[in-house]
Amino acid sequence: MKTRTLPLGLAGILLATGSCFAAGALSVEREVTIDNSPATVWKLVGNFNALDVWHPAVLESELQGKAGQVGARRRLTLDDGATRLEKLLSYSATQRSYSYAIVESALPVANYKATITLTPADEGRTLMTWRSTFDAKGVSDEQATTIIGGLQDAGMAKLRANFKQP
Repeated sequence: MKTRTLPLGLAGILLATGSCFAAGALSVEREVTIDNSPATVWKLVGNFNALDVWHPAVLESELQGKAGQVGARRRLTLDDGATRLEKLLSYSATQRSYSYAIVESALPVANYKATITLTPADEGRTLMTWRSTFDAKGVSDEQATTIIGGLQDAGMAKLRANFKQP
């Protein structure tokens, strides 16, 4: 997995479009190549209510609204018993991308917005990119960045393992 920090202006432009949620000052971007086609990976990742299927920290996802409709919300129950409410900000099955914001969470961040995008990679594989912006809340910027990066790493590692070719 590759880690990249986006310039603050670019991160804000990428994630603030069409939303009333403010972009945070911190950013994390992770990329992973998955051994299957974007169309196949999208069947799992593109379902806004399927995070409990592919992220190891999420035990349950309860949808409010329609999964691919802007404004839908998902209430996640995490492995530590905490819950998190997230709102879908944009969704494009054609571009295999969606953006969401955290509305309520015990995570030590505020103004969290993220975009997940799948693009074709060599040999019929998929490049998944997960970008997020946020502000630290009650912890240092470094701690908040480490926490968010760790959550992204865990989800992407499980996805990659699910699609790993023998």
